Amino acid sequence: MHFKNVVVQSVAAVDPPISLSSKEISQRLKPTMDRLGVREDLLEEISGIKSRKLWKEGTRVSDAATLAAEKAIEESGVDRSRIGLVVSTSVSRDFLEPSTACVVHSNLGLASDCLNYDVANACLGFLNAMDIAAGMLEREELDYALIVDGESSRQLIDATCERLLGPSVDQQQFRAEFASLTLGSGAAAMVMSRADLEPQAHGYRGSVTRAATAFNELCRGDMDRMFTDTRSLMSAGLELATKTFEAARSAFGWDASELDQFIIHQVSKVHTESLVQVLGLDPEKVHVIYPEMGNVGPASAPIALAKAAEEGKLGKGDRVALLGIGSGLNCSMAEVVW
Repeated sequence: MHFKNVVVQSVAAVDPPISLSSKEISQRLKPTMDRLGVREDLLEEISGIKSRKLWKEGTRVSDAATLAAEKAIEESGVDRSRIGLVVSTSVSRDFLEPSTACVVHSNLGLASDCLNYDVANACLGFLNAMDIAAGMLEREELDYALIVDGESSRQLIDATCERLLGPSVDQQQFRAEFASLTLGSGAAAMVMSRADLEPQAHGYRGSVTRAATAFNELCRGDMDRMFTDTRSLMSAGLELATKTFEAARSAFGWDASELDQFIIHQVSKVHTESLVQVLGLDPEKVHVIYPEMGNVGPASAPIALAKAAEEGKLGKGDRVALLGIGSGLNCSMAEVVW
C-alpha cells in the first residue's frame, strides 16, 4: 500500500504505574521451578526482560486506551470534533461486546458521525489500523483518524502463575506457557491526517504485508491462557520477516544502511537480536523497550515510536521503518518520514 497524502500528526504512549520484575515472577513460581530443575534466573536471562508494567487493579483496557488517546489528541492540537474515525487494536479486551473503540469513543466525547470499531490481528493490529485509516484519508473520506491500543497482562500473568504452581505441571506445559510471562501492559495512540491539512506532520508512505498462515497453531491464546511453541514460532517468524523485508526493499527502495531508525515490535531479547541480525540492521538504530516493558503486543511498536521521539532520536526527514510480526503468522513493515 502506497500513500501520498497521509501523515502521522502525533503518537503518544502511557506507561502503567506498577512494575513487576521477572525475579518476582520467578519467586512466585519457585516451588514448580525447583521441582522441574529450572534455574531461578531463566526468565530474565532468556527474555532479557527485567520487568514489565501493570495497571492498577480495576483499570480497564478502555481506560488505558483513553489515557493514551487524550495525550495524542492534546499533542496533535486537533479539535476532537474533526476526528472521523477511531479504531481500537487491543488484544486485551474489557468485553466481547461492545467494542473497546465504542467505549473509548464515549470516553473522549467524540462526534456521533465518528466511525468507531475494533481491528484485531494479534500483534499487528495497530499497523493494520494505520493502513485502514490511511486509505480513508487518502480518499478524503476523513480529515483526522485516531488509532488506540490498551494492553493489560495482569490477568494472564496471574492465571498462568496459578496454573504453573499445580503439582501435575511438567516440563512440556511449563515451556508451552513460558512466553505468557513475558507479556507487559501499556497504552498507545496515534492521530493521523491528510498531508494537505497538516503539511508539517510526518509523512506515512505506506506498508507491505506478507502472510504465512500455515503456522497459525504456533501461538494460540485467550485472556487467561496462551500456548506458544517458542522455537518454531521464532524460526517461522524470522523467515517471514526476511520475505517481508525484501518486499519492502522493492516497494519503498529500502536499504538498511539508509534508514535512520527501526521501530520493532519487541517480544524479547533473543527475538529482537535475531531480527536485527537476519535483516542486517544496525542495532544502534533500534530503540529498545522490552527490558522494562516486556512484550506489549500491538502497542509495542507505537510505544517504541513515541518513546524514540520523546528522547530526541528522530530528526526532521528521518526515514523510520516500522516492523511487526504477529502470531498467525502475519508480518507488516511500514515507513514514516519524520
